[in-house]
Amino acid sequence: MSSNHKKIALLATSALFFACKTQKPIYELPADVRPYIGKTIAAPPGMVYVPAGTIFESTTIKDSTNSDTTTRRVSLSSFFMDVTEVSNKQYRKFVDWVADSVAVSTYLKSDKKYFYDAKIKSKSKITTKGAKADSVARRINWSNIDMNSKIPFWQSNSEKFPALVTMVNGRKTLNKDMLKFAFTHVQAGGPNAGKSVTDTVKIMPNNNVWQSDFPNSQSDFLVNNYFLIKGFDNYPVVGVTWKQARAYASWRNIISGTSDAALVDMGLSFSLPTEAQWEYAASGGELNIENATGNVQTKDQNVVPSYIQPKTKKVLPIANFKQGEGNYTRDGAIQTVPVKSYAPNVFGLYNMAGNVAEWALDAYSPSAFEFVEDRDPVLLLDAPDDDVDVMKRKVVRGGSWKDNATDLNTATRNYEVQNVAHSYIGFRCAMAAPDLITEQIGTKKMPVQKKSKKPNVQAAPGK
Repeated sequence: MSSNHKKIALLATSALFFACKTQKPIYELPADVRPYIGKTIAAPPGMVYVPAGTIFESTTIKDSTNSDTTTRRVSLSSFFMDVTEVSNKQYRKFVDWVADSVAVSTYLKSDKKYFYDAKIKSKSKITTKGAKADSVARRINWSNIDMNSKIPFWQSNSEKFPALVTMVNGRKTLNKDMLKFAFTHVQAGGPNAGKSVTDTVKIMPNNNVWQSDFPNSQSDFLVNNYFLIKGFDNYPVVGVTWKQARAYASWRNIISGTSDAALVDMGLSFSLPTEAQWEYAASGGELNIENATGNVQTKDQNVVPSYIQPKTKKVLPIANFKQGEGNYTRDGAIQTVPVKSYAPNVFGLYNMAGNVAEWALDAYSPSAFEFVEDRDPVLLLDAPDDDVDVMKRKVVRGGSWKDNATDLNTATRNYEVQNVAHSYIGFRCAMAAPDLITEQIGTKKMPVQKKSKKPNVQAAPGK
């Protein structure tokens, strides 16, 4: 190599060395693992943090006496869960939001006051005349629609929306056929398995379930008022199908993502809880008693938490269920109760037993425990609405106000068809969460072996 070439190579090497000194290095060393300070992680509003853990689940294998013969351990990652069942007031916010969206996009689409142009960045690097190939989408300007007003936007401007709002028995009533919400999810099962698909769901609860579930019972008051009047604001929403519950969870991602950057940054999203998440949260996780029948308590144990009155010493149930044939009132109510009634469980969750049974994310199979994973198990199947009922069954957990105590057991499983609603089925939402970094897994120093104080003794040479 010539002398000039050597000088050029030396200069280039020096420049590269000093560039690494002054600029952020491309290769970064991993940071030490620091234990999380505290016993829990801050949860989104209305939710609690449920730490990772393991429980026993009972399988459906039976012996000749119809008793469970097999249990298995199931481990769950950390997750957030709603403290309460979704209330009428909370679900009504969803209905009002959809109604306002329909009103603005259908009847006020020429009024610029309610819209703005949102830039959508192109994922492609292709440029047009030197500019990025971004697109523009028309979005509703929600800053001009007060979602926290005492009177919803659609109701205060009802004269502008003739087909959307009608008068029924002197009350402004929404046209349920116009209230549709579209949400996108990854298809589970079927010809489009693994692909993103969009479902469009009518979201108004079916108020007639009070009559259809109990046809020979006087239910007019509940049919006409349960979902609509303020007196029932904090009662659990009912008359909601599995698909409507999923639509609500998807809507929460929209309204929460705009105000909580942490949810967006971590890629977290609301959904229905899986069956395993629900059972783990309801049973108290690793705080539950591990016995031969998993979370199922024996017949001589009270499956319902009780309260002892200080004066009368009476033992009263503190869960909403049917205490016996025709006996609904011993727990303090004849049907549903407000979602924060009674006492929470060890995780701070209310009414995981009774009040209303709750939709889970899983499809129902009697033998699901035999083939789903033992780590974060879930059985997903998106069946089309025209499929046979056996393919559309979804898991329902927890028992309800009209069920006996045995249905309140945390291991009791039930199901309903995904497009069927009842006056005794509601739901709550869940969300994946980061695991709590404990002292056990924190970065530690290598242990230093202590030097022995004994003098070295050499072995005698062999003979």
